[in-house]
Amino acid sequence: MRVTIWNEFRHEKENDTVRSIYPRGIHGAIAEFLEQAGYAVQTRTLDDPEQGLDQETLQQTDVLIWWAHKAHAEVNDHAVERVKKRVLAGMGLIVLHSAHFSKIFRNLMGTTCDLKWREDGEKERIWVVQPSHPITRGLEEYFELPQEEMYGEHFDIPEPDHTLFISWFEGGEVFRSGCTYNRGKGKIFYFRPGHETYPTYYDKNVQTVICNAVEWAAAPSAVVPNYGNTEALEPILRLAKK
Repeated sequence: MRVTIWNEFRHEKENDTVRSIYPRGIHGAIAEFLEQAGYAVQTRTLDDPEQGLDQETLQQTDVLIWWAHKAHAEVNDHAVERVKKRVLAGMGLIVLHSAHFSKIFRNLMGTTCDLKWREDGEKERIWVVQPSHPITRGLEEYFELPQEEMYGEHFDIPEPDHTLFISWFEGGEVFRSGCTYNRGKGKIFYFRPGHETYPTYYDKNVQTVICNAVEWAAAPSAVVPNYGNTEALEPILRLAKK
């Protein structure tokens, strides 16, 4: 299982609060618990050569985890197209928090992916609404984060294949905070928590979700379809012309 964690890595360099919470970067915090879980992990950032999204890196990736917030526009369109082709060919994609506005997620969804938001450090209660799904394995019926940024409906995404989590916030809003999609041969999971000024990625429930999502997104499709011109499987009988 080969996991690549991509992070724009800008807040950690520019904001003392974020740097104090994630001294190795958000990608480093996620890499740590995934490595402890036994995965082969590599990290890439926006300032790496080819923005960390070169063909060799993507070919060596079974699941790509994407965190971004303030530098969506800086991601090269050619890099986005490389990622999209890999997803359609079967690479899993996990999109975290504010990466709902990333070029790759919006491209794959075909919508604005817009939403309501408020940064007041509110309590978030995350309800499991698909308890039989592999991504929710090992969780109770809900878990709470003491402080998070609020995201509220309407979330402008296509109807998910499965909605796994619904969040309730202290201010009253609700949000579809865990959504799965299939695009081509690839599996996509969007997971809402993870604002950079809160220690969300140290939460054990959040870590459980991400670990489960890696397993789910990497699982190959049971059927590999063929496309293009195809020979008939059976003889085609035509009525003789009179």
